[in-house]
Amino acid sequence: MTVFGSCNMDLVAYAATAPGRGETVHGKAFHTVPGGKGANQAIAAARAEANTRFVGAVGTDRFGEQIRGTLHEAGVDTSGLRTVEGNSGTAHIVVDDEGDNSIVVVAGANAEVDHVDETARELIASSSCLLMQLETPLEGVEAAARTAAAHGVRVILTPAPAEPLPTSLLSTVNLLVPNEHEAAVLTGEREPEPALEALLDSVEEVVITLGKRGVLYGNRSGQRLRVPAFAVHAVDTTAAGDTFVGAFGAALARDKPVETALREGSAAAAVSIQRKGASSSMPTEREIREFLDEHAN
Repeated sequence: MTVFGSCNMDLVAYAATAPGRGETVHGKAFHTVPGGKGANQAIAAARAEANTRFVGAVGTDRFGEQIRGTLHEAGVDTSGLRTVEGNSGTAHIVVDDEGDNSIVVVAGANAEVDHVDETARELIASSSCLLMQLETPLEGVEAAARTAAAHGVRVILTPAPAEPLPTSLLSTVNLLVPNEHEAAVLTGEREPEPALEALLDSVEEVVITLGKRGVLYGNRSGQRLRVPAFAVHAVDTTAAGDTFVGAFGAALARDKPVETALREGSAAAAVSIQRKGASSSMPTEREIREFLDEHAN
């Protein structure tokens, strides 16, 4: 599988409560860890034992070297990761005592991921599926999706950050994976069930992630599934959605049934939120399997 998208250095501060506007609060801890929705999904997929390639861009700074190294260590093929002059992307994150977060993303080199070069085209065309998000320019996302569609490659899109999407992009997407907020932005529907039905007018399959309430799945053939979330204590939810999509996509890439893939993605997310950090929190395939065995009943 190929992941096309963003990679950042996450600058993470932990505090009892996140500051309000104009407010300063005392922090408890700080660390840096490679992240970004694209890199997160790629690392989650690779750790779930999918053959994973990543297409994106880093800068010429030290962060770029660290991001590339982290992807490589996770087993991700980085032949599609370009280095461009300037700063790498950064995400400035505050995590509170409830494990919730607020994030400011600065694009940096991610702004240069606005096209598909020959290397990226070859990687996408030879993949079983393409995972994408919206932290890179939309013209690049559309170009990647068109390339995948032209070669019969399944396109999975996480529409985050939330924004209205053109029909030209949706027509190339096979599976859309929004959270509740993103589904509402796309459809105007506040409840997940009607939002799912509305989204199925545009794409073949939809998964809406519902946080503590699990995930909702539907397709145009009439199949509807709701998979409950696992009850665990959340320490840091920063990369929960990306972990779910990466592990879910990895299961689909290995031809597992969608219900099995949903459960494996949910298990991976449950493991990740019990740990601090984004990419550093993502479980291996063995850890996902052990977690599922522990929660079999």
